[in-house]
Amino acid sequence: MASTQGAAEVLVASNRGPVSYVVEDGDDGSIETRRGGGGLVSALSVVEDKLWVCAALSDGDREAVRRGVAEPGVRMLDIDAAVHTDAYNGIANSVLWFVHHMLYQTPLEPSFGPEFRRQWAAYEAYNRAFAEALAEEAAPGATVVVQDYHLTLVPGMLRELRGDLRIGHFSHTPWAPVDYFRMLPDDIAEQILKGMLGADRLGFLTRRWADAFTDCCTRILGGTSGTRIGVHGLGADADFLRERAGREDVGERLAALREQVGEGRKVIVRVDRTELSKNIVRGLRAYELLLEDRPELREKVVHVAFAYPSRQDLAVYREYTDEVSRVAEAINARFGTEGWTPVVLHVKDDFARSLAAYRLADVALVNPIRDGMNLVAKEVPVVSEEGCVLVLSREAGAFEELGEDALVVNPYDITGTAKALGAALDMPADERAERTKRLAAAGTALPPGQWFLDQLGALRE
Repeated sequence: MASTQGAAEVLVASNRGPVSYVVEDGDDGSIETRRGGGGLVSALSVVEDKLWVCAALSDGDREAVRRGVAEPGVRMLDIDAAVHTDAYNGIANSVLWFVHHMLYQTPLEPSFGPEFRRQWAAYEAYNRAFAEALAEEAAPGATVVVQDYHLTLVPGMLRELRGDLRIGHFSHTPWAPVDYFRMLPDDIAEQILKGMLGADRLGFLTRRWADAFTDCCTRILGGTSGTRIGVHGLGADADFLRERAGREDVGERLAALREQVGEGRKVIVRVDRTELSKNIVRGLRAYELLLEDRPELREKVVHVAFAYPSRQDLAVYREYTDEVSRVAEAINARFGTEGWTPVVLHVKDDFARSLAAYRLADVALVNPIRDGMNLVAKEVPVVSEEGCVLVLSREAGAFEELGEDALVVNPYDITGTAKALGAALDMPADERAERTKRLAAAGTALPPGQWFLDQLGALRE
């Protein structure tokens, strides 16, 4: 039992918090605070009186914690940097992410030996640090919502420390089917499931992922031990997107993109991080096949592809990012002409430019191998100026809500994806406009703030 109880009535736990810190150059070494963006920060901002527990991710963060620099409502944990690296890169991103997105090349990987066990001990220590901090800060009977695959052990650990708390956990990723999940060592698979079942209630983005989790519990543990399971399909924030997309910086980038694309051409847009699961290379291959099979489209269409580098501290992600650039360059070398660049690729993250691309889109390509939700699929129809056709992988969580009005593809089938892109470009304007309206309505049905409030309400029932 934790020796002290804090005063926080609502607590959130996640690896990344709403702020980060940078030590400024100069004699005084002052610390600059930077506010985070993104869907989670937006969603959780609807509850002002809460405590957010997160990890120090950078040297600047750790220095801020050591100096006692803190934002109101945020507790940042100075977990040993080596422990964090092993837990975050070694386990969360290189094992759990790979399992839930079914990314392993199974003839060679995974291979769970002593190094995995060493890193797993770090993952346990990292989760324990969160559980202890939450136990210390929570008021009697407080509500705690733990986020994602980084912290699967926290609910069970916290339950042992504080039986009085209402504990929730939300998974932002898919959940692996039981036969794939069982690639994990048996004791580890059980530990993850039991850790999550320490929660009163578990949330998932779609019924499919919730059912996969339940199936794992049934087959491996014999049941879910009374833990309630719910589905909350995170939607796009329509008001924010429309307001932000109308600002001057977006207009400037839109003008620059129009110039790059050229007059009168149709635009296929994709916006992704270079996650292995996002399937960018097959998307480019499908576009290449479209140009090959339908020469009449050459010089009449441009693929605007934003592939923002992700997890570049892992070699496999660096190699994938390089491959994206290589394939795009090869398509341009093969088909490009003096006045036409078939693929306009940008690899530097720029949210205003992403919104400009959304406004320009005639077709949005969202073809992940597997995705918990995919908010891009929900965002583009909200701000596309002429209406856009959504070409959507059936393996994206968004398929559950948007599949009826999208052109649905098997993400591994580049022939089928090329045909879907062609059909999207050929679609009559009135049908495209009607589909876009319905996609925008479905994609914004549960905006981020309501998504979080619904979880809190269900947890307190």
